[in-house]
Amino acid sequence: TIIETGIDIPNANTLIADRADRLGLSQLHQLRGRVGRSSRRAYAYFTYPKDRGISEIAQKRLSAIKEYAEFGAGFRIALRDMEIRGAGNILGAEQHGHLEAIGYDLYIKLLNDAVLEEKGEAVKDRCECVVNFAHDAHIPEKYVRYAGQRMTLYKRIALIRNQYDADDISDELLDRFGDMPKAVQNLLEIALIRSMAQDLGIKQINETMGEVRMYQSELDVKMWQEMAFITGGRLRVVMGTVGDSYVTIKLKNGENSLSLIHKMFENYLETVQNGEKDYE
Repeated sequence: TIIETGIDIPNANTLIADRADRLGLSQLHQLRGRVGRSSRRAYAYFTYPKDRGISEIAQKRLSAIKEYAEFGAGFRIALRDMEIRGAGNILGAEQHGHLEAIGYDLYIKLLNDAVLEEKGEAVKDRCECVVNFAHDAHIPEKYVRYAGQRMTLYKRIALIRNQYDADDISDELLDRFGDMPKAVQNLLEIALIRSMAQDLGIKQINETMGEVRMYQSELDVKMWQEMAFITGGRLRVVMGTVGDSYVTIKLKNGENSLSLIHKMFENYLETVQNGEKDYE
């Protein structure tokens, strides 16, 4: 009844749910939302029997409701609920699927690849890229207090694919936690650089001793020649006789490697997308 009617009692600040292991994840989330609806600090207690075993699915639900406790976590709870129960049968009424075995993100990737194959379009593989920059990049405990929130943010930042994704997370961090420390800004930029590097087939980027080295799965000399315009000809291709070939760029004194590589990749991708050859 509480869930169906959405009872709003602002003065209520404590809720106790008995046998929470018997409730669904969306029900738990809706119940929790009945308290804390004013300026008063609220508490929601979900209890389950100590001396009686609970099912694995119930354990996953309780873990999820504990992990996603921050404001605006409804969407992530819905995704987690879908992972636990399965994505369902699009052409039928069954609630099943392989999503719970491989995770939501991989499931969506496989689904998109399958759709492209059915359309007769080529599936573009994105290589994994390992990035090592000489910059402090993390979420400080003083900025995001709770470990669960930090882990959730790390997961979301790792999934950044474009500037829109980065801006979306940046705006959320500003709204929820205030001005971002430099370490968080670096983390967002590194995630974006890593995504662009994957689109370019770059498998590794290392910054050491004032130099950035980039290793590509299959060396595309023409691509690097075009990128050289952006760096004023500072790019140099080193053809390895024993190890992998790589591309290197020397940094100027005080030059920010993140800004340089970000601008270089961004300009090149925009140029390719627009079919142009002119660089700023």
